Amino acid sequence: MTTPTQASYTALDAWIDQHFDEEVRFLQALVRVPTDTPPGNNAPHAERTAELLKDFGFDAEKHAVPAADVQAYGMESITNLIVRRPYGQGGKTIALNAHGDVVPPGEGWTHDPYGAEIVDGKMYGRATAVSKSDFASFTFAVRALEAVAQPTRGAVELHFTYDEEFGGELGPGWLLQKGLTKPDLMIAAGFSYEVVTAHNGCLQMEVTVHGKMAHAAVPHTGVDALQGAVHILNALYAQNDGYKKVTSKIEGIQHPYLNVGRIEGGTNTNVVPGKVAFKLDRRMIPEENPVEVEATIRRVIEQAAAERAGISVNIKRLLLANAMTPLAGNQPLVDAIQKHALAVTGEPVPAVGTPLYTDVRLYVERGIPGVIYGAGPRTVLESHAKRADERLDLEDLRRATKVIARALSDLLAG
Repeated sequence: MTTPTQASYTALDAWIDQHFDEEVRFLQALVRVPTDTPPGNNAPHAERTAELLKDFGFDAEKHAVPAADVQAYGMESITNLIVRRPYGQGGKTIALNAHGDVVPPGEGWTHDPYGAEIVDGKMYGRATAVSKSDFASFTFAVRALEAVAQPTRGAVELHFTYDEEFGGELGPGWLLQKGLTKPDLMIAAGFSYEVVTAHNGCLQMEVTVHGKMAHAAVPHTGVDALQGAVHILNALYAQNDGYKKVTSKIEGIQHPYLNVGRIEGGTNTNVVPGKVAFKLDRRMIPEENPVEVEATIRRVIEQAAAERAGISVNIKRLLLANAMTPLAGNQPLVDAIQKHALAVTGEPVPAVGTPLYTDVRLYVERGIPGVIYGAGPRTVLESHAKRADERLDLEDLRRATKVIARALSDLLAG
């Protein structure tokens, strides 16, 4: 493969345009197989993806995570896919990772969340934007690359995994830990108008507050676990005022934040609740120390519990996802994506951080430089990701596919 020229970029673009209807149909087929997590029964989607990829001549290795491990993790099934496309001796191996698992649709949809309906140039459905869209953009970028540029060195790997919502340890983390892959560079699913080089970390914990159940007619004979939980929650929420003063130096990342996303407890309206449990999510900026963050959260909870007679707590860590910080070797990725995103979209694409946390950190922690880029709008809010009526502008899918194909041609040419 010779050094790419403007003519070769134009040829890549043309191939993608010629096959774009096929790419859209591929994405529709992926969206129509639910991957709600929880419950996390994701092996059927991997099977369907492998079947569709075979039509393109892509052989997907199926790496099933042992059922006992998956169930202990809180999910039902995970089969991760690797498609290896070797081109010749020398050069880099570049991995493209997207996740198929998604949160359940929830309420409020005006379109079938699994219908992949297209209205006014937008496809509606759960995971259209995050991140089944990049199953499509990455697959068709590689197809275009092979049809037009015909690389003769290096390799590309497609990593389609199914554990982003629970933290990634049984997705990319499992593939890397088992030694099934070790790329030189990687690009993970993202949006089309920024290249992300850093992201927040995330600590998730489950707190169980114990009191003493009693009849509501004689509440003094019990200890109200809900009142105890409210006191603890107030102490936790008060931390957010201080977090606003802890700012990151990375553009796109502001300050830490604590959210309580789930709470349950009690047995009936006429019973003083004896047990209440809640789950919290603490976003950590890259400059923070995760060990210190967790120790502080535990201290706040325990001190608040101690202020309420008869209340005790159990604290369980559910997830500790480290922040992603840039590795020096990611610059060729950033340069290639910025160069071609400008050419394709007509506007500069900044290199920024994001308050989200992603699977990229699992590659970076193993010394593999990575960035986040793919098909999507300018903001998560615009995409409706994790909300009703998630959607993808199909022109963003077309643009991202072109940018990835062009960038791969540069990176593989050295």
